Amino acid sequence: MAITMTGYGIRWTDREGVPRLAGVSYDKASAEDLEMRLTAEKCRDIEIVLVKPGERLQPAS
Repeated sequence: MAITMTGYGIRWTDREGVPRLAGVSYDKASAEDLEMRLTAEKCRDIEIVLVKPGERLQPAS
């Protein structure tokens, strides 16, 4: 039986209005935890995005 790894990247805009993205991928629970921390830090436009194995999250266009 094969194990399928699912990774998630995160994009957001920080308090100063600068678009940011995570340089690593997270599992679902970790991505959701980071989303909560970013929300608490008053970041906005937080987006959790499915990332395929071996790929990196790209900036939003």
